[in-house]
Amino acid sequence: MKLIDSHCHFDFDIFQPDRAQVWQRCLQSGVSRLIIPGVCQSQWQVLATLVENQPDWYTAAGVHPWWVTKIPGGDSTNRCAAYLSKVLKEHLSQHDCLAVGECGLDAAIDTPMSEQEAVFRVQLEVACELELPLILHVHRAHNEVLRLLKQYRPPCGGVIHAFSGSEQMALDYWKLGFYLGVGGIITYARATKTRRTISRVPLESLLLESDAPDMPLSGRQGQRNSPENLPLVAAELAKLRGISQQEIADNTRKNTEILFAL
Repeated sequence: MKLIDSHCHFDFDIFQPDRAQVWQRCLQSGVSRLIIPGVCQSQWQVLATLVENQPDWYTAAGVHPWWVTKIPGGDSTNRCAAYLSKVLKEHLSQHDCLAVGECGLDAAIDTPMSEQEAVFRVQLEVACELELPLILHVHRAHNEVLRLLKQYRPPCGGVIHAFSGSEQMALDYWKLGFYLGVGGIITYARATKTRRTISRVPLESLLLESDAPDMPLSGRQGQRNSPENLPLVAAELAKLRGISQQEIADNTRKNTEILFAL
């Protein structure tokens, strides 16, 4: 059984002491490839260097909503957007990045939505221009993100990371070419809406993700999450859908390969 972790922050410092050992355990557990998104400009080059000698680790580049205020360019939103467009296109073109992201909108943070949207629009434009998929962070902002996706119509679609919305919302994203990232949240019995949605949407729309070191599985709250735990997410998804783990592995791997052109 071979799995792809479609969203893992394996470059974060928390993995520095034992990254090689964790990767060996991943391989032993069946996790054979990782997709590591970028979250801010200062991290992009470090991440690119990290994956350079790892043929089964892939990278993306983007600005996560939590890091929007860190973009250089002064106080002007227009200057900031122009700067981001330039450096993002340069980085994506110079490195073997397979997506734009992690980017999106988050209504639960202090950064004004207008500033977040300006930066998100830049990344949508870049994804359209370079014909790359998007890795999206969407928190309490599904309506806003759907509005922008319908406006831009990114030709290569993308994935909604850590999806936890309704079945109708899931289908709205799927119609726009966006897959749904399935992670540790489905291991929580209290996540009834998400578990129900993920059990009903097309299997062709689902990707597996750990979001390590975040999104720990039920019973492991407070612990560092790891991509080696992905088989446990696959097992829970298989249980929810009433099919074998092998079928989950085969389909989610195929879906990830299609979206990211692996």
